[in-house]
Amino acid sequence: MGGKQVTAAESAAGRGPGAVPVLLGVRHHGPGSARAVRAALEEARPEVVLIEGPPEADALIPLAADEEMRPPVALLAHAVDEPGRSAFWPLAEFSPEWVALRWSLERGVPARFIDLPATHTLAWGRQEDEAGVEGESPLDAESADGEGDNGPGSGPDTAPGSADVRIDPLGVLAEAAGYDDPERWWEDVVEHRGVGEGDALAPFTALEEAMGALRETYGSGGHDRDLVREAYMRLQVRAAQREFEDGVAVVCGAWHVPALRQKATVAADKALLKGLPKVKTDMTWVPWTHRRLSRTSGYGAGIDSPGWYGHLFSAPDRPVERWMTKVAGLLRDEDRIVSSAHVIEAVRLAETLAAMRGRPLPGLSETTDAVRAVMCEGSDVPLALVRDRLVVGDVLGEVPSTAPAVPLQRDLARLQRRLRLKPEALERELELDLRKETDSARSRLLHRLRLLGVAWGEPAASRGSTGTFRETWRLRWEPELSVRVAEAGVWGTTVLSAATAKAEADAVAAEGLADVTALAERCLLAELPDALPSVMRVLADRAALDTDVGHLAQALPALVRSLRYGDVRGTDTQALGEVAAGLAERVFVGLPPACAALDADAAEEMRRHVDAVHGAVALLGDAPAAGHGHLRARWQSVLRVLAGRDTVPGVIRGRAVRLLLDDGELAQDEAARLMGLVLSPGTPPADAAAWIEGFVGGGSGGGMLLVHDERLLGLVDAWLSGVPAEGFTDVLPLLRRTFSAYEPGVRRTLGELVRRGPGAGGGAAAAGTGIPGFAAEPDAARADAVLPVVRLLLGLDEGDIEKDLTGVAG
Repeated sequence: MGGKQVTAAESAAGRGPGAVPVLLGVRHHGPGSARAVRAALEEARPEVVLIEGPPEADALIPLAADEEMRPPVALLAHAVDEPGRSAFWPLAEFSPEWVALRWSLERGVPARFIDLPATHTLAWGRQEDEAGVEGESPLDAESADGEGDNGPGSGPDTAPGSADVRIDPLGVLAEAAGYDDPERWWEDVVEHRGVGEGDALAPFTALEEAMGALRETYGSGGHDRDLVREAYMRLQVRAAQREFEDGVAVVCGAWHVPALRQKATVAADKALLKGLPKVKTDMTWVPWTHRRLSRTSGYGAGIDSPGWYGHLFSAPDRPVERWMTKVAGLLRDEDRIVSSAHVIEAVRLAETLAAMRGRPLPGLSETTDAVRAVMCEGSDVPLALVRDRLVVGDVLGEVPSTAPAVPLQRDLARLQRRLRLKPEALERELELDLRKETDSARSRLLHRLRLLGVAWGEPAASRGSTGTFRETWRLRWEPELSVRVAEAGVWGTTVLSAATAKAEADAVAAEGLADVTALAERCLLAELPDALPSVMRVLADRAALDTDVGHLAQALPALVRSLRYGDVRGTDTQALGEVAAGLAERVFVGLPPACAALDADAAEEMRRHVDAVHGAVALLGDAPAAGHGHLRARWQSVLRVLAGRDTVPGVIRGRAVRLLLDDGELAQDEAARLMGLVLSPGTPPADAAAWIEGFVGGGSGGGMLLVHDERLLGLVDAWLSGVPAEGFTDVLPLLRRTFSAYEPGVRRTLGELVRRGPGAGGGAAAAGTGIPGFAAEPDAARADAVLPVVRLLLGLDEGDIEKDLTGVAG
């Protein structure tokens, strides 16, 4: 090297021939580590920065400097031929790797990823799945924290299942320092530690010594795959040293630093990598969320408080005061009384707690205790809101439109922009009026995505209207939906084409008739005109071959709902109407024989089918389909057959009578006669109780029917009083189930009517005496008691209201 002398400072900074690389061992997603990495890079000024991560992402590094890039984001790798097999490498603003990337891009220094390629990582998971090794699914195990505790190690673990006992490096160090909480120890020694001048590399040196001692004791700590990953990283570091003699810096999990420092031959490292499985892989950036960085998200790795860590990293000074101000603002937005005095007192209490606990600065536990005591008045209810909104948070990152993506993802992004449906991490409700063009297009998009398995939105009950022209959706964008979009990309390059192809494939693969009818409904909701003919052909074939009346009755309501939705959206549903009418005819013909000789469970299930068919026929209306006559009249004939056939179970006969009565096709006197026949002594008590359950049970408003028709109530009362003692225990559970479904007010009124005895007239209102409010004439005394309240509500004096009443009487 021409006799060039290398100073000790240059060697420490990784400069000059033979100099060792600067190894910056970090804790992933640690703001203290991130600040220390920035200071160390400023001091060392390396010519290349090597970062733990998949090397396939090297081409994506320049996108980190894009103005549209907003962390948290994640590198997503997925198998080309199996998009569901994927891995994430999340990065937050306070992640040391992200800080290293940004530092390199700002100063024009090359940056490279040096971890084991994702092509091997994903293939490992496939091999274990094929071998039947149990473990987490790839999607649930991925993150840049392979240890599952966000310790100093890193790397995705796509298919864990090793029986080795893994250690927590932070837990061991914290225990050695006398701490029972690794998080609190890390905050004290790293997060609350300032970086002094000339001391930028000292924290990494100390951490390397600690990790070296741990690895001498525990070896790989149960992380067997780390040995392979570390061999690959050593090879990449050697290659960078040959290319950049004047300085190499490595940012990696602190657990790996001793392994990268150890002397190992190139041949030995290559031997560890020999024969690794491979799979073709694509890679891109995807948005991530603070909630997905948290352990509470369900991922095996993460940090407890990403929102708190983000605050520590971004706060220029006085982090505790700024944090308390944020908490106060949140609680005020929720209409809680929080003043500046609360903020001042909470800061004082947090600082006092830190001093009592021997901590250099208040941490999350101290600030949380102070917020609970001062701002929440000891209640954990508002404190849960603080944790959800601030400690964890719903921050959603953004990636530039120039990032690589499957064509389907690009089409989805275009539709989201056009329809002004921005993905958000915070759950929100979206009300749609399908009569408006934009809202109708939004509905189509959400239904198509659901059909593709991309559950960005879930339908919810509408509060304002029950009409079919309104829809309510509950929207929440989760990072793994990017994987679902990649999976759905095999069906087409646009949302419309992919949903169409997926619907056609699902129709062929559907196992039951009800599945096909539900799919037809979804095709209409999503407005897939090209898929509907294929689905209808499969539906017609399945309906023609299926002889089970239960299956036919189960399928009919979905078809009728599809017709109603189609009317709202202006879709041509003529073919669907013909199939629905034909299906209804087959139900009408086959239902009476299918209701014979059923046990109790089968009879109850068939009763539910009768209710569903009745509702479907009511929606179809009186308009006849070609060649099928009036469906409603045909159905009423079927109900009459069911009501009068002794071989039909009582619960079905009772429900048939009730449906005819509600439709006005059966007079009340006739209904009372039929009930009297069923409740006669010649009918077994169990069958009579089942008839009563079918007539007034099932949440059909039967309680109000008994309240307002005392003849029916009297029949039930007289029958129940005459049930023999040996049969009473058999009918009691049935009757209890029937009457327990009534609202409390209805049950109370029925009890009062039974207590005084049902009147001889035609209803409760005709009873001459009894409970207040059920007299034959208006009760003047009770009416007069209302007058003061009415006068108060209308702002009238006593003379005005008497004048008004006199005018009305005149």
